[in-house]
Amino acid sequence: MKTLLTTFLSLLLSVTFVSASNLKGHVYDQKTGEPLVGVTVVLDQTKLVALTGLDGSFELKKVPAGKYNLVISHLTYKTVTKAVTVAESDNPALNIYLSEHSSKSLSEVVVAGGSKASSENAARKLEQKSIQVMNVVSGQAIEVSPDLTVANVIQRVSGISIERSSNGDGQYAILRGMDKRYNYTLINGVKIPSPDNKYRYVPLDIFPAELLDRLEVYKSLTPNMEGDAVGGVVNMVMKDAPTRLSLNANVAAGYSQMVLDKGFTSFDHSGINSKSPYEANGKNFKATPGDFATGTLDYKNKSFAPNVVAGVSLGQRFLHNKLGVILAGSFQNTYRVTTSTFYKNDMDTAKYSVITSMQQRQYSEQQQRSGVHGKIDYVFNDNNKLSLYTAYMNLQSFQAREGVTTNFSNALYNPTTGNAQLTFESRSRKTTQKIYNSTLHGDHKIIPGRLKLQWSAVFSSALNEVPDNTTLALDGTRNNFVEKRTTIANMSRRWERNTDNDIAGYLDLTYTARIAGAKVDFSAGGLYRDKQRSSFFNNYTFKPSNTEALYGKDYFSNTDIVWDIQNAGGAVGNPLTYDASEKTSAGYGMFKFKANDLEVTGGVRVEHTDQGYHMFFPQGETRPDGNQVYTDVLPSLNLKYELSDHQNLRGSYFRSLNRPGFFEIVPAKIVLEDYQERGNPDLKRALADNFDLRYELFPNHSDQLLVGVFYKRIQDPIEYTIKPDPVRTQDQFYSAGNFGTARNYGLELDYIKFFSKIGFKANYTYTHSSITTPKSLKQRNAKRDMETVIVDQTRPLYGQSEHIGNLSILYKDIQHGWDAQLAGAYTGPRINTVSQWLDNDFWQKGFIQMDISVEKRFRNNFSIFAKAGNLLNTPTEIFIKGTNPANNNMPGQGKANETLIRKEYYKQTYLLGVRYKL
Repeated sequence: MKTLLTTFLSLLLSVTFVSASNLKGHVYDQKTGEPLVGVTVVLDQTKLVALTGLDGSFELKKVPAGKYNLVISHLTYKTVTKAVTVAESDNPALNIYLSEHSSKSLSEVVVAGGSKASSENAARKLEQKSIQVMNVVSGQAIEVSPDLTVANVIQRVSGISIERSSNGDGQYAILRGMDKRYNYTLINGVKIPSPDNKYRYVPLDIFPAELLDRLEVYKSLTPNMEGDAVGGVVNMVMKDAPTRLSLNANVAAGYSQMVLDKGFTSFDHSGINSKSPYEANGKNFKATPGDFATGTLDYKNKSFAPNVVAGVSLGQRFLHNKLGVILAGSFQNTYRVTTSTFYKNDMDTAKYSVITSMQQRQYSEQQQRSGVHGKIDYVFNDNNKLSLYTAYMNLQSFQAREGVTTNFSNALYNPTTGNAQLTFESRSRKTTQKIYNSTLHGDHKIIPGRLKLQWSAVFSSALNEVPDNTTLALDGTRNNFVEKRTTIANMSRRWERNTDNDIAGYLDLTYTARIAGAKVDFSAGGLYRDKQRSSFFNNYTFKPSNTEALYGKDYFSNTDIVWDIQNAGGAVGNPLTYDASEKTSAGYGMFKFKANDLEVTGGVRVEHTDQGYHMFFPQGETRPDGNQVYTDVLPSLNLKYELSDHQNLRGSYFRSLNRPGFFEIVPAKIVLEDYQERGNPDLKRALADNFDLRYELFPNHSDQLLVGVFYKRIQDPIEYTIKPDPVRTQDQFYSAGNFGTARNYGLELDYIKFFSKIGFKANYTYTHSSITTPKSLKQRNAKRDMETVIVDQTRPLYGQSEHIGNLSILYKDIQHGWDAQLAGAYTGPRINTVSQWLDNDFWQKGFIQMDISVEKRFRNNFSIFAKAGNLLNTPTEIFIKGTNPANNNMPGQGKANETLIRKEYYKQTYLLGVRYKL
């Protein structure tokens, strides 16, 4: 009986097993073939339900054999009912195609239309269909990423690394090993000015990432694009009006681990005067100490300062979709603390620099980042459309820097007894950066299907303001390891301001003709831009009224000190008080056609530049006014060959240039904290020939494999070096120059793969560059006297890392509303500062940035999300490749073949928030 029962149960289980099997398949958009995410799949007459994953796949498990109706539904697509027969095993995978609702249900279709522009599938489609080499980060990917600013988003793109600011966040992009100076930035295809008081590049940390529909990076140029990009172009495509009402709002709070550990130091910035006494009262005014606010000297400490982030976007189309309106805004208030150890160094008779002092710094920085943009567009008819776009970005930073410098060269220094001469230095700085852009754009089909006209009228403005930048130095000592302040050294109060205003017009005309059976687009057009830039600088220096005043006896805080002004009129005659202008005019001719599987886009662009400057207070310079006028012919050719429906082979060539920065050609000297800087009026523009070859595979509209190589030959590249002063040879200055011919080439790999719930994004870039520049070398001559000689040294380009890579692991559970991403970015060693001396360049060590984000959605349109940054607490380390024996006993030194110059820690940041999406 027992044997019979066992046999019966075994047979029953085996029947059950073979009678139930899995049913799998994919759901696609019928028109585009793109996999659809979040589609509901219901097996009628059962309780089995599935949602399609990242690759459009679904799976219904343990389905009993039989005949069923499969119901496939999505809000923006027509519901499909499909009869299926489930066998006991080996059921073939189903491919199901959905079509959008008809125009009668347009209000529902718009959800898909609005979301598609920022979707992952749309990003892959843009990369596949683009006429040039490009990469795209979708708005969908940005929203679920750990990144809050565009600068941090862009580090995820292949071939791109970032420079960090003093608080550890990304600030500038380096494309394909080309320094930030070799790239330019667009908003909706329009170039924007820089708030920097000397250079052209735009700090990307000023832009909140959530305002973007997508981020585009162009790595090759076409004739209708401005030609001053050797590395590439960053284009921020901002959110656009959806067809139906769309609301996206979020608010979050968090903290920085370093703030919790170290506390936060702030100062009273409410009373800061935006204008110096010279500006407020006239050039003949003689300032007194009472004309300066004391808040910048009044430091306060607190143990906790929470971060707050909020954003909202609201958009809809009206009047039967003729009128579109979108308004979006973002606000971020964050507190960060950085601890830093900085070593000052100097050359002696040895091969490598000797350390002369060490400064331990702590930065406390509050950043208030706000951005708002709006767009109104009106479609008059099928042939005419107008749009008005306006954006305003504002980044305010309040930074307190406190430092203690130990002088190693002083006779008092004795590490064994804990004695040293010290300098206590504090700096309070408020910085305001603003960018404004307003663009009126028109699209007109003059002859539908034959002649098209596009135009834009643009006003853009950028401002950088640093009012009452206050630096205070006190002398001190360390006796038996106990530190104390003693007497007062000096104080400076500095005002800086820079404005950059652009008025520009763009015109593009396209004529379509049929030639030998092929459609050929002929385009012509150009632009004119008038740029006016103004820079102002004023500095006041102070000495204590009582030079013998002692801390703890004659004064107890910074605000107790009584000062005498050394220059009551201010040092407004600084070279940074100047005007600059640039008038750029350009014209181009371009053709585009497709013959069978080959698409060709080519032509030539001509750009004329008139760049000038005017010094208001020349100090003996022989060229207080000057300008550079030149014209460049910039040909380009982009080829795309479709190997199959899902494979492309691209090849491109373009010639481009890099213009000098605005202050770089002003022939004057400015004295900075650690060095002097001089302009070079004879600095030439750099010209580059750029080549690209890339294989592309898009197997299913969401996955991709990109394999590319690039080569750049740069004539007269612009780099900075430290040089000896021609008069005072003991002094050094930093200056830009042209250095022969540089070469830069590399390999890029970009891979994206989505499974049902798991996705992988990975890229790797190898870059090799070389440039030869003169360096100084100290050596003994035949008479055994020490002399300095000039030798050439070949090195990589400034800022170029040989190896960079990214790996992101994504998890998406549509059914349960989960999104998660773990993102890592590796940046290999690169030159941070080019030294005057042979083999003494400052290198930045390779580092890994690791971040994570998680979001959980609920059925009521709400979700909660969390983001954490810099999980590994990766420091910034600057060093020289080599060591001087004299440094062996210095604190923090001693590593073999390495001289540490700077080391900074930032620790982790955490954010928790809630989001509502309609």
